[in-house]
Amino acid sequence: MLIVRATKKLLRLAGPPTAPDHERGTTLLGPWYATALFWRPRVVLLVNETTLLPVLMPLAPAATLTARIAEQVTTVLTAHDTPTAILDQELRHMQACQLGTTTNRSVVGVMTEFARLAEIHHDADPAMKLVELSLRLAVTPCGPLYSRNISPNRELAATLREIAP
Repeated sequence: MLIVRATKKLLRLAGPPTAPDHERGTTLLGPWYATALFWRPRVVLLVNETTLLPVLMPLAPAATLTARIAEQVTTVLTAHDTPTAILDQELRHMQACQLGTTTNRSVVGVMTEFARLAEIHHDADPAMKLVELSLRLAVTPCGPLYSRNISPNRELAATLREIAP
């Protein structure tokens, strides 16, 4: 099961939380955090709690958001050269998705910074696809990763090496 810890503004659009605060889900990468970006059209920014990997996707239609998250996360993981065995396992575990409230302030802070940076890149090049923008954000140095791998793309690569079969 995939757990997505959503901000209050996203929960108002996508539905009430159903996941308990202590639930971590069954995915290898752990829970994701999400917020709404009020661009035209609206966008959701997801950030993985373990690697801080950002993923951008369309919000509309909000009623089907939880059903569409797995596909977009898989697309971005594929762009980061994630091994097929890990992709398949993550996709199986992400078929069921529950929304919860945010519990990790550090990840929320990183998500806020990614939202600002994404807006700057989006304003500079509105034609940039969301996957491309996700990849661009993934090379951003993040404070919580300084003692390990500095940026989400490097942290993802290190995490994948640890869990690879």
